[in-house]
Amino acid sequence: MTQIKHIILVLSGKGGVGKSSIAVNLAVWLSMNEKKVGLLDVDIHGPSTPNLLNLQNQKLTGKDNKILPVEYSDSLKLISVAFMLQNEDNALIWRGPMKHNVIKQFITDVEWGLLDFLIIDCPPGTGDEPLSVVQLLQETKNQKQPDKSQPDNLDGAVVVTTPQKLSLIDVRKCITFCRQLNLPVIGVIENMSGFVCPNCGEKTDILKSGGGKNMAAQMNVPFLGTIPIDQKFAQACDEGKPFIYHYQQEPTAKAFNQVFNQIIEPEKSGKNEQKLNSNTKETNTMRIAIPLTEGKLSLHFGHCQQFAIIDADTESKEIKNQQLEQPPSHQPGVLPKWLSELNVQVIIAGGMGQRAQDLFTENNIDVIIGAPDSTPENLVKEYLAGQLKTGQNICDH
Repeated sequence: MTQIKHIILVLSGKGGVGKSSIAVNLAVWLSMNEKKVGLLDVDIHGPSTPNLLNLQNQKLTGKDNKILPVEYSDSLKLISVAFMLQNEDNALIWRGPMKHNVIKQFITDVEWGLLDFLIIDCPPGTGDEPLSVVQLLQETKNQKQPDKSQPDNLDGAVVVTTPQKLSLIDVRKCITFCRQLNLPVIGVIENMSGFVCPNCGEKTDILKSGGGKNMAAQMNVPFLGTIPIDQKFAQACDEGKPFIYHYQQEPTAKAFNQVFNQIIEPEKSGKNEQKLNSNTKETNTMRIAIPLTEGKLSLHFGHCQQFAIIDADTESKEIKNQQLEQPPSHQPGVLPKWLSELNVQVIIAGGMGQRAQDLFTENNIDVIIGAPDSTPENLVKEYLAGQLKTGQNICDH
């Protein structure tokens, strides 16, 4: 991994948003710009990058105890679990430890050679695969330089969403996941953002539009741009032909160019470190609310006496500021709006009804339920360290 200059993860909290197709076109676009590129597909249960590049019949080979990636071109190589299957219809029915071991092999045992970029296509959600990737990269770096929590070549994550609310709810969790792991968010891409009729030129927002941009502003992360729905793009994916290469003059290809240029602009101008530092400053503070009764977490947020509002540094895992606030009258919908006005991003609660959870989500506040009745300081520290143990949702509503 030390032979790789830049590592970028492509993430999404929601499946079906076009994450893999964007990862593939980003990798091809970089190779078209004279970069040496590797594409690592760690979607164990639904690997699709080989199909998007028409490489589904290839198999992995090895040399000198190293895995050799499949070559798409002189400047683009690919690793995917799909190359290990005897038949593309076969299902991998694996639990977490098995998936972790395979990802570890992909991280440590692949002979990539010298690369300018490694693009890692992660499966949707915030589970085993993306967690294993980030932690394994951190462990590899820490073995050599224990004083650094993040590898120098791990630029961060590109987060893909579609405009509608159902996608945005899960993608917000993906950004919180990045913050908890100290992984910089390079920016958000809003995919499938409007459809322009090829005959009349009229734009129709089939899945709405603007949701990704608004969510990025609310979560205080960069917005990279929009990619429209395009029939030719869907056809190119089915045929295993990278759209960015075969349809360079299409408006959608130009939209890809604008988005991708923002991803690597710091690298092209020699200011990559500067941007990463800027991103970290923007994203490393999280405001967390905890409902309290007699100084400890209230088992139901609606019965609490006061709220602890805590500002925490997600990089150092330290509490920067803490204050106690008296809540307004506990009427339906009042507390979510009140906490949103206080710029709260996360609420940790013992119990909460589904309607209340939905109201918090509508106010752009992530909800953690089933937490134990501990002090707010302990709860926040355990949450930031990824060690908060949650149990049953104790709610009488």
